Amino acid sequence: MASGSRPWGALLLLPLLLPAECRAGGGCMGEGGPLEPFDALYATGVEAYYSGDFSGAARCLERALRSRRLLRDVRLRCRRLCRGQVRLVAPGPGAGGDLSFFGSVLRRAGCVRRCEEPRLGAASRHRAAEEVRADFQRRVPYSYLQRAYIQLNKLEEAANAAHTFFMANPEHMEIQQDIENYKTTAGKVSLIDWEAKQHMEDYSAGVKHYDKEEYELAIDFLERALKGYYSEDEDCQLMCEGPQRFEEHEYLEYKAGLYEAIADHYMQVLACKHDCVRELATRSGRISPIENFLPLHYDYLQFAYYRVGDYVKALECAKSYILFHPDDEDVLENASYYEGLLEGTMDPDTVKPRKEAKTLLRRHKLESHLLQVAAAGLGYTYTEPVMPGSAMARTFRDSPLQDQLPLPSPIKRSRFVSLFPSGGPLLYSDVKFVYNSQQLNGTQRVLLDNVISEEQCRELHRVASGIMLAGDGYRGKTSPHTPNERFEGATVLKALKYGYEGRVPLKSARLFYDISEKARRIVESYFMLNSTLYFSYTHLVCRTALSGQQERRNDLSHPIHADNCLLDPEANECWKEPPAYTFRDYSALLYMNADFEGGEFIFTEMDAKTVTASIKPKCGRMISFSSGGENPHGVKAVTKGQRCAVALWFTLDPLYRELERIQADEVIAMLDQEHLGPSEMNINPKDEL
Repeated sequence: MASGSRPWGALLLLPLLLPAECRAGGGCMGEGGPLEPFDALYATGVEAYYSGDFSGAARCLERALRSRRLLRDVRLRCRRLCRGQVRLVAPGPGAGGDLSFFGSVLRRAGCVRRCEEPRLGAASRHRAAEEVRADFQRRVPYSYLQRAYIQLNKLEEAANAAHTFFMANPEHMEIQQDIENYKTTAGKVSLIDWEAKQHMEDYSAGVKHYDKEEYELAIDFLERALKGYYSEDEDCQLMCEGPQRFEEHEYLEYKAGLYEAIADHYMQVLACKHDCVRELATRSGRISPIENFLPLHYDYLQFAYYRVGDYVKALECAKSYILFHPDDEDVLENASYYEGLLEGTMDPDTVKPRKEAKTLLRRHKLESHLLQVAAAGLGYTYTEPVMPGSAMARTFRDSPLQDQLPLPSPIKRSRFVSLFPSGGPLLYSDVKFVYNSQQLNGTQRVLLDNVISEEQCRELHRVASGIMLAGDGYRGKTSPHTPNERFEGATVLKALKYGYEGRVPLKSARLFYDISEKARRIVESYFMLNSTLYFSYTHLVCRTALSGQQERRNDLSHPIHADNCLLDPEANECWKEPPAYTFRDYSALLYMNADFEGGEFIFTEMDAKTVTASIKPKCGRMISFSSGGENPHGVKAVTKGQRCAVALWFTLDPLYRELERIQADEVIAMLDQEHLGPSEMNINPKDEL
């Protein structure tokens, strides 16, 4: 939900459930008695925000977030306490043998209720609606908080709230721009993520120290991350013992027998517990987990310990990693090498994998077995999540072992390795090759000149001025990427429509259509694709620097991003999931002019900071590249004048063909039938090299 949109449904009714003194004008004052429901506090805060009571909104939203955290803490404490105080008893033989087991279940349930009720009150008070839980999962309250803090002139708090929201919503361009503005207006800001998962933070810090070859610091942080991971895993297991949702039927109408009902509920709990490995490996706001997350801790550690001379720990971590990947030849060889280093000083066989790793893996396999039994015997529907040591394709994995002796057959560091050929013919004799992927310091990249002529650039510029609308393609937002520039655009179908109606020269409108087709054929040929490349989106775009807003700019015209995945610079990952355009396979930008300042196109590393290539636009120049996380890119600030280009995105999947392009094809066919003739472009598909 965007920061400017209202919540709906049950959320709007919740303020009515609070005492009168907690509603409009006086809400969220006292904290005595049982914990207030976080959903009711949230609703009151949102209502206060929209009524202009920003102080009340901030107060209620802060308490809603605190109440949700306290609710979890109380439940964890009570479940942990009662697990220790009331042990589940194994059933005995014969009739009535199960009474001892069910008796212990009843005692534990009573223990949990006695522990929770004094602090929480009735359990029904804290059962929030699904849409409210989704808002908190996506950190929407922080978006409201940020706006409220701005009105209260609390810029540092606003910056932290914006950063917290952005960490779970990295595709949100407006918040990204807000953060850049805070850096300018509030001076040096620390940008604290108030919802950070500490084990994730420690893991990221450990990897960064590892990359800098600061191995002792890497060990400290990675060991801390492991300790945090197993602690969070225990908490996740306990939280799964709460209420469950039964999607197959209405529970009140459920007529199953004792054991079927128990099995139904337990399978929900077990599936939740089994999914903890995915939950702990997934960054906030993401759907996909970090591949191979838990084993990677041991993989980094085994080499870090080797580098500091602790061969026992190196072997221990190598053996722990092998639990998850028993066929990984490289780490098996490393383990053998460590054993050779220890011979003569101790028996290497006495070094065992870590107990917590063995325990977790054993439990996870047993959970999987039980879920499969339920699926086979009870018709229970279940999809297996990512295993903690999933042997997925590791094309994009940064292996921590570097190409250094004396380790035998070390794993080499690799980034995105291209499995696709390139360097095919350019098809048109006037097109000039400039740089390939290697010269552009990346993968699946090419830079070309003379794709269109100076005359065609001028003609395109003229037609652009007659058809473009501010905010086209971005729901009418005139400055979707930065408040310092105006964005305008137009589609190919709109150009042809205007041409057919006589509002712009038809020849010029068709020029837009024809050059985009020329670009598509070049991309398809150069990257040597063995299937048809289809248009996914075609857009004529201009960015204009706004006068009076260019001094001391530190933002970008278009922030660093990837075209078919959500770039996560902190995790060094790119998540191929909605709302990203996951179906896009190749991208191209064909420039129309150079008479402006700034506006360089840049490629970066996945950190979104380290620039690997910078390209100055000019008439007829085209940059093309594959659309994935191997090619993060953006546009530097346009500080003077107007920068125009034809932006093209392509797909190999015909299901995602651009609908407007299909309609444009029909318009062209109609024009040809009416003998209106092609444009005077001198584009001849047979003019191949």
